[in-house]
Amino acid sequence: MRKEDPIYQAYVEILKKELVLAMGCTEPIAIAYASALARKHLIGDVEEVEIHASGNIIKNVKSVTVPNTNGKKGLKAAAAIGVVAGNSDLLLEVISHVNEEQLKELDVFLETKDIRVFHEKGNCALQIMIVLRNAEHEAKVKIQNEHVNVVYIEKDGEIIFKKEETYGSDDERYQLLQMKSIYEFAESVDIEDVREVLERQISCNMAIAQEGLKKGYGADIANVLIKTYGDSVQVRARAMAAAGSDARMSGCELPVVICSGSGNQGMSASLPVIVYAKEYNCSHEKLLRALVLSNLSTLYQKKFIGRLSAYCGAVSAGAGAGAGISYLLGGDYSRVCHTIVNTLAITSGILCDGAKPSCAAKIASAVDAGIMGCMMAKENKEFYCGEGIVNSNIEKTIEGVGHIARDGMKTTDDEIIKMMMDI
Repeated sequence: MRKEDPIYQAYVEILKKELVLAMGCTEPIAIAYASALARKHLIGDVEEVEIHASGNIIKNVKSVTVPNTNGKKGLKAAAAIGVVAGNSDLLLEVISHVNEEQLKELDVFLETKDIRVFHEKGNCALQIMIVLRNAEHEAKVKIQNEHVNVVYIEKDGEIIFKKEETYGSDDERYQLLQMKSIYEFAESVDIEDVREVLERQISCNMAIAQEGLKKGYGADIANVLIKTYGDSVQVRARAMAAAGSDARMSGCELPVVICSGSGNQGMSASLPVIVYAKEYNCSHEKLLRALVLSNLSTLYQKKFIGRLSAYCGAVSAGAGAGAGISYLLGGDYSRVCHTIVNTLAITSGILCDGAKPSCAAKIASAVDAGIMGCMMAKENKEFYCGEGIVNSNIEKTIEGVGHIARDGMKTTDDEIIKMMMDI
């Protein structure tokens, strides 16, 4: 693929847009970001906070630890730390600089301010509106579809920013994602065009995984895996992804490089590939090309699903990791495609019931399926069209899974959210 090809340019831009740093689970961080931005526009002190959030935001914030809050969880903590200590200029690293004085202020804020949460039902799975007010002034900030995609800002009844609200991505670059061109791009891309984002993904995601493995955050799935099954490359690939997730879900303050708006997906798509590259002494360039393939194939799957749904995104990232591992082991285009189809046939349907420690175990299962799908393809074994959800080619299979996740599982999502809000 040539550099002047519009697809080449689009893929480079997509990687640079998607593979960005975030500290903490991206849903509470999005609430903190919107709160910090609203605080910037409010005149005077904050006396009341309203958090209007879609069900998928609520379920992904309810049980996860917000970093730099001394272990606090939930929507109110996320909004409060955004108001008290957030710097909206830092986007998904909005609460990366919190001092001791601000932590004391956070405790007082949570005890004394009126903070209310409202479940916004509608067609947009990722939607947040923060309203801050005092006796005389009010500020509103609304986010849709992507975690820092601001669509509306209002100050004292005056609209100071507005753009069209949509219920899905309107970025035409994503319509160019196809497996054949993704594989060709991974094979031919000038590594210097993507090196910065990929090197950052390797260094940051490995750092938090090693921290998770060392300190045993959350359910400590990584060490359970290694103690139970040994330290083969297959186990270590699963364990490193799980370790990063456990650390992140439990409030570790190290940043991760995300994919499709998710740190868990960013780690699942990258860490197993990194582990396999080291085990098989692959060149660094080969690793980078495998990561291009893994990340873009994950994003291709998520194009049909959306950022948030009842479908666990680790499944998509696990399939992406399987594709990257297949490439490292000499897999051609056909074998990479069979790897993804095999993986989706195995694990599609894992439920997303919010961000919390069990995400690490789901990631371990998704990566295991990706590895199994890869090994099946290596032995020329595959699932065939008509066997369950497997369709006649990879594009139709991926699109079909997307429809199941986005449309077919919507009622499932409603029931999950209802159950979580009743607990």
